Amino acid sequence: MASERELSDFLKSVEKRAFKRSVYHVRNDESALDIVQDAMMKLAEHYGHKPVEELPMLFQRILSNCTLDWFRRQKTQKALFSTMSDFESAGDDDSFDLLETLNIASGGEQSESAETLTERAQTLREIEIEVQQLPARQREAFLMRYWEDMDVAETAAAMGCSQGSVKTHCSRAVHALGKALSAKGIRL
Repeated sequence: MASERELSDFLKSVEKRAFKRSVYHVRNDESALDIVQDAMMKLAEHYGHKPVEELPMLFQRILSNCTLDWFRRQKTQKALFSTMSDFESAGDDDSFDLLETLNIASGGEQSESAETLTERAQTLREIEIEVQQLPARQREAFLMRYWEDMDVAETAAAMGCSQGSVKTHCSRAVHALGKALSAKGIRL
């Protein structure tokens, strides 16, 4: 069992390498620091009682998982909070997938005007309002699929329904959102 001193010494010994590794992955110093700190906290909270010999392997696994979690969060945030393509596909067929139609802006907010940023913030507010107005099951399916980035099978298991029901709920949610936003004059 690792003592507090041994755990502290271990964390000090891996701190710089973990930071470098994270920076290579995420290419952002602040995010890398957050990831390393999160990994260290999780190791101390959940595995601090483990033998010192097991800590390196556990820490590397936790650091990898924290990095993957960061990428998932970035992906979903960019997907839902950047300029979006139309909610409805051109052919209005049922094979529509919101994530496949997203057009993520590459320029970033630094190069955008205040007017563009304000318009985007207002549009996002309207989208959030409309998502809240969806029926509970449609909202649940929509958020799991497109916010949590779960696949159809995972969403079906979490909701306790069939995959077909998930597809139906998602399709109805997307069409309802598209219709409501179009009625408000929002063209995404």
